[in-house]
Amino acid sequence: MNASVKGLAGLRIAVGVLFLIFAEYKVVGREFIHGGGFDGWINRFLSEHAAYPFMEPVLRGFVLPNHTAIAYLASYGELAIGLALVFGVFVRVASIVGIVYMLMLLFSSNYPGPRAPLWEYFGASLDHLVFALCFGAFAAAGNGGIGILERFTRRGGRRRR
Repeated sequence: MNASVKGLAGLRIAVGVLFLIFAEYKVVGREFIHGGGFDGWINRFLSEHAAYPFMEPVLRGFVLPNHTAIAYLASYGELAIGLALVFGVFVRVASIVGIVYMLMLLFSSNYPGPRAPLWEYFGASLDHLVFALCFGAFAAAGNGGIGILERFTRRGGRRRR
């Protein structure tokens, strides 16, 4: 196994751990889903005009009226993404879902304004864009043959081909 495969697997596991950390307070605590945490973030994005203009009607007309269900989806989605990446199972599926999720967050919270130069669109979106790019690499590579569950796919100490 070469160094680039190990490096990508290490990055995949590290991103998975971060997503487990992101999910922990949402899944374990009540504040995010039932205590106004999710609603507070969406309302903040809207009041600060942080959402791209095409996302504002989606946030007002769909996300806020369905806030509890979407908060559950976000919380348990982060948990599922984190587990998949750490354990190296369903990596492509989790990564594709992760790309969609990061793009939704980017368009909901990273709008630099209508008169911003092009570079500011990228600068404002780094917190979500970097994860989206990582997910793109993970989707292309899969688990790269390195997963905690990898040993279950081996016979007699040799990897199946």
